[in-house]
Amino acid sequence: MTDTVSLASMFMIGLLGAGHCLGMCGGFSAALAMAVDSKKKPSILLVYNICRIASYTVAGLLIGSLGYWGSEYFLLSPWLGMLAGVLLLLMGLYIAEWWKLLIVLERLGHLIWRRIQPFASRSLPVKTGRQVLVAGMIWGWLPCCLVYSALAYAATAATPLKSAAMRLLFGLGTAPAVLLGGTFATGLSRWLQRSALKQLMGLILILFGLWVLWSG
Repeated sequence: MTDTVSLASMFMIGLLGAGHCLGMCGGFSAALAMAVDSKKKPSILLVYNICRIASYTVAGLLIGSLGYWGSEYFLLSPWLGMLAGVLLLLMGLYIAEWWKLLIVLERLGHLIWRRIQPFASRSLPVKTGRQVLVAGMIWGWLPCCLVYSALAYAATAATPLKSAAMRLLFGLGTAPAVLLGGTFATGLSRWLQRSALKQLMGLILILFGLWVLWSG
C-alpha cells in the first residue's frame, strides 16, 4: 500500500506542480516549438520531453541506490520514511505559496547546474535531432526545487528500481504542462498561476504528507 501511495504521490507532485513546471521549462518548450517547422513541432516536443523524463528516471535510479545502501547498512529506513512525509508537506507548502523553504534546494541545484550549463548552451538553438536529444537530457537537471525535492523523496524508496519508477511517474506528471506550454504558454500559465488553484494543489500534497507521516 505504501509503495502505491508513493508512486501515486510522485505523479501527483508532477501534475500539481504544473504551474511551477511551466515557469521553469515551459519557456524553453515554447522557444523550441517556435524554432522548428510547424509540421515537426509535435514530434520535436515529444522527443524533448521523453529525454527530459528519461533524465529524471536515471537520477532516480542513482539516488535510489544511495538510499538503498543507507537503509541496508545504516538502518536509515525509518528516518527516510519520515523524510518522505516531511518533503511532501514542504512541497505542498511551496506550491501553495505558504512557505518556500524548499527554495534552498534550488540554490544548491545551481552548484550542479553551473557544471552542466555549458553543455546545455551548445544544444541551442535546436536545429538537429541530436540537439533535441541532448537538450532534453540536460534540461532534466535544471535547478528546480520541485525537481530536486522529488529526487530527495525518491531516495526514500525501498529499492533503486522503485526510486526510478517514482521519478518516471513524477516526469509523466509534469509532461502535460510542459507539452502544452510549448503551444499555449501564455494562457495556460495565467490559469495555473491562480492563487486558489495553487492553494488547492498544495493542500492535496500536504494531506499526502500527513498520511505518509501518520502511516509511518
